Amino acid sequence: MRWATSTGRFWLTGRVELPINPPVEPMLAKSVPRIPTATGMSYEPKWDGFRCIVFRDGDEVELASRGGKTLTRYFPEVVEQARRQLPVRCAVDGELIVIRRDGPQGAPRLDFELLSQRIHPAASRVAMLAETTPADLVAFDLLALGDEALVELPYADRRSRLEAALAGVEPPVHVTPSTADPDVAGRWFEIFEGAGLDGLIAKPAEIRYEPGKRLMFKIKHARTADVVVAGFRWHKSGPVVGSLLLGLYDDAGVLHHVGVCASFTAARRAELLEELAPFRGDPEGHPWVHGDPASGQRLPGGPSRWTGTKSLEWEPLRPELVAEVGYDAMEGDRFRHTAQFARWRPDREPRSCGYGQLERPIRFDVDQVLGGDPAAATGRA
Repeated sequence: MRWATSTGRFWLTGRVELPINPPVEPMLAKSVPRIPTATGMSYEPKWDGFRCIVFRDGDEVELASRGGKTLTRYFPEVVEQARRQLPVRCAVDGELIVIRRDGPQGAPRLDFELLSQRIHPAASRVAMLAETTPADLVAFDLLALGDEALVELPYADRRSRLEAALAGVEPPVHVTPSTADPDVAGRWFEIFEGAGLDGLIAKPAEIRYEPGKRLMFKIKHARTADVVVAGFRWHKSGPVVGSLLLGLYDDAGVLHHVGVCASFTAARRAELLEELAPFRGDPEGHPWVHGDPASGQRLPGGPSRWTGTKSLEWEPLRPELVAEVGYDAMEGDRFRHTAQFARWRPDREPRSCGYGQLERPIRFDVDQVLGGDPAAATGRA
């Protein structure tokens, strides 16, 4: 079996000598519209964090991202916890998460924005963030233990080995909850979103661990919203639309940038440029060109550590267009992921596109999810 990332951009130091060594491309999941059922199927929460395979060989620890880059230097506290709590020689597949306990939504919940801030070039800031916003490790698969590679074992056997090997771990290291009951899984899907989780993962009992293969299933929430299209960015390929900039009004009548639509075909990008042409022109008075971020207004074009040299310049449009978009979840007051364009809504007034239309999940305590609380499993208070 060939173990390699799709990018070939790995930073391997050669310090780790295990039955399976980095680079290893994680096994993935394919999206399905509903919770699948089959004999032996198990279900786990889908964590909203950074996928990470932890390799430990004695005191040597490597944290490998899904994209084949190192996470080791950014999460020194996770490295230390791996040394303290993981088996002396192992490869563990999991997720790095950050839990916000002082947020405006009350109960502790995952915070992807705080997690994303952990990727920083300055060593001093890395050290400071490790203290102020430490990450937890949620383990959900075991690829190697001691001198034994486990990837050829069925998932049900790997899960049993994982539970046994990590039986004594304590926060901030966790073993993800799992259930074989689809009714419990359905309840998890309904309530765990309120703790910042991203849906469900369904795992057939017999699957081996195959890097890069989509052998698991993921179920995510699907919702729609009507939004104002108030700008666009050019596509890197030439003079066509790359993405649409989306906005929603708050109760005070302020238009906030809440995300983008992208992933159009080449032909559709050219069509969009023609459709947007009547709304281009003088940006004078545009609510984002002359916006006030100091007041809390979200504006497009802010810096991002994920875009590198990618241009964040954008072209304003008169905020008169309304589109219906699909989205899965909110991260604070913006769309968590790129939205999907559904259709134009000429029947809607832009000022009617506010936050009030959005479905807000009931708040839920992520500590209950991680702690295996019986109330969390059944949804009973």
